[in-house]
Amino acid sequence: MQVEPGHRRQLRRIDRPNEARFLTFSCFRCQPFLSRNRARKWLVDAIALAQARHEFDLWAWVIMPEHVHLLVYPDSDEPTVGPMLSTIKQSVAKKAVAWARKEDRLECMEDVSPQGNVVHRFWQRGGGFDRNLWTPRRVWDVIDYIHQNPVERGLCERAENWEWSSARGFGEGGEKLVLEHRYLPVRRG
Repeated sequence: MQVEPGHRRQLRRIDRPNEARFLTFSCFRCQPFLSRNRARKWLVDAIALAQARHEFDLWAWVIMPEHVHLLVYPDSDEPTVGPMLSTIKQSVAKKAVAWARKEDRLECMEDVSPQGNVVHRFWQRGGGFDRNLWTPRRVWDVIDYIHQNPVERGLCERAENWEWSSARGFGEGGEKLVLEHRYLPVRRG
């Protein structure tokens, strides 16, 4: 499919039961809004809120300075991830905009439409990245990718050293978020 310069393809979510979802979403204009513990804590709290409101298992996660990776397994009766992502993103955005307004730092969040309307954004427009996973090998490749992301970026030497990831508590349950591995396929080879 050809995409004209300056236009993005529309994300099409495929909500099928019994498939894990690898989700990535970025901060507005890829700014490092998640480089401070305050914003990371807002995000951890928002993910926990989404876990309480929506049925999904959280298999792996990492918070990077300008983006987030989540590997989730939605409830098979209601496999949609849109409401879960809305809960997460809206919760963080409201707190971030309120903080930025109080600290007089809204300018980096300004998004001006061609009509001149100003909106303040924490998250990049659009749905981010969403990939369905159904094979055990692909699931474990993604878990490894998520956990190695901070190492590859030079944020830490070992995945377990990055505080804002499930790598540290993987297997025993995350320290910051509850990891559910009820349906996680067994790693082979």
